[in-house]
Amino acid sequence: MTSRIILGTHNKKKCQELQHLLQPLGLQLQSLAELDEALVVEETADNFLDNARLKAAEQARHLSAWTIGEDSGLCVPYLKGAPGVLSARYSDPGANDARNNEKLLRELASASGSQRQGYYVSTIALADPVGEIVIEAEGRCWGRIIREYRGSGGFGYDPLFELVEYHQTFAELGPTVKAVLSHRARALEKFIRQLKGILPLSPSA
Repeated sequence: MTSRIILGTHNKKKCQELQHLLQPLGLQLQSLAELDEALVVEETADNFLDNARLKAAEQARHLSAWTIGEDSGLCVPYLKGAPGVLSARYSDPGANDARNNEKLLRELASASGSQRQGYYVSTIALADPVGEIVIEAEGRCWGRIIREYRGSGGFGYDPLFELVEYHQTFAELGPTVKAVLSHRARALEKFIRQLKGILPLSPSA
């Protein structure tokens, strides 16, 4: 297996986070932004794992390259799992981070205590160059949705998502701490354990 892997996302901030977490492995990582021929894969599934599989498999077949697909979002049980797989498009039409966060605050305006609990989930799939899924992993991180924005880092719902035991939001924690505690970090930890079985990694991994 080659050490070249495509990061199958057009989300620049998500790509940067994946690159940061995978960098110690000594892999040759490429983002879709570097590939003019890359597809735009529609997230048509109703769950995170199938969306990750879809993005990995379709891009891998098209590029004839090992490809990571990742899908993630925020789930609030009080809102019956919303925003869920629609996390990035929660406030459509014209969805963006600010509008999504404002909608979430409105939806939770009357919620209190445990009703404001939620979790981030990240699912990761690796497809080989013919589009067969060879690795799947999932990570979750529980917290609560606060009523005001705090912090300037991160993206998505990070300024509203507080890790209760740290009394800080993901936007306040910074990339070093987030690289250990986040849903994406936890999914990648499981992913890397499986990856080591099929790929020669650098000694530091």
